[in-house]
Amino acid sequence: MYKIPLPELKEKILASKKITPRDLDTRIKEKINELAGLISEEGAAYIIANELGVELISEKAKLKIKELYAGMRSVSTVGKVLRKYETREFSKDGRTGKVCSLMIGDETEAIRVVLWNDQVDFAGKVQEGDTLLLKNAYIKENRGGKELHLGKEGVLEINPSGETVNTVVSLRRDFERKNIGQLQDDENNVEVLGTVVQVFDPRFFKICSQCGKRTLESEGKFQCPEHGTVEPGVSYVLNAVLDDGTGTIRGVFWKNQILHLLGKEEPDMLYYQTNLSLFENVKNDLLGEIFKVQGRVKKNEMFGRLEFNVQLVEKANPQEELVRLEKIAQNKAERA
Repeated sequence: MYKIPLPELKEKILASKKITPRDLDTRIKEKINELAGLISEEGAAYIIANELGVELISEKAKLKIKELYAGMRSVSTVGKVLRKYETREFSKDGRTGKVCSLMIGDETEAIRVVLWNDQVDFAGKVQEGDTLLLKNAYIKENRGGKELHLGKEGVLEINPSGETVNTVVSLRRDFERKNIGQLQDDENNVEVLGTVVQVFDPRFFKICSQCGKRTLESEGKFQCPEHGTVEPGVSYVLNAVLDDGTGTIRGVFWKNQILHLLGKEEPDMLYYQTNLSLFENVKNDLLGEIFKVQGRVKKNEMFGRLEFNVQLVEKANPQEELVRLEKIAQNKAERA
């Protein structure tokens, strides 16, 4: 059974005009009582939809992102790339692999696309702003949200002819705001608002242009552990210390997020590779600036400190922060 949230289930049933909102709520309660409480509200709604002959899942060839639900298989959808995250390598049960994710959206919703191993190599060609057509995918639940995965038969097409996404929703914010002093090892989906108090020089390194792994140089040639001798590309990482008054933490910014942090294009960064002394002005301009960063917390075992691996970064919006504080104050007053 597909996992459709209860509010959306009710919305679909009511859209059929076969029942009123009041009668629907009554029938859901009656169905639960009829089955001695051994069914959830969602389950009761599914049964009622079936009794009324309401189609819950569209049979269209391509679905809007909002029409995708956990449990679906062999689905196709189109979305614009809103964010591209860094590739990560992992080791599990003696096997190594790599994974990366993209956030795509259309006018209805946004969803995370997760790509594994060989799919990651193809994802290297994807840029933010590209339109993607995904075929034969499946939808999986993860931490209360939904993710799109491509199985062995899945297909991903970049900027296919005839496919456009003109309007997209804003990225859904599902990160929990925390003070730096509260952070603990191995926390995910965390948001921090901090002032930049120290910036370090970026470090540049050669990567395989096919899979994104670091290469090793030997006798003037660059070796990828997977693809052998390659013509390398360049990536980079930058560290900056953030302070929010409760503590400090070192933020680790990788290629894409460095460009967002500095508001620069890739050719600008590559210029600093051979002109690093000019980056001093960039560092000074960052000091005292306030940023909202989202990502995960990991302990650097070598140095015995927590570090914030940044997945999203944006300049702090004073008006947005003021509204947020007003809501917190209002909630406290209502609870008092």
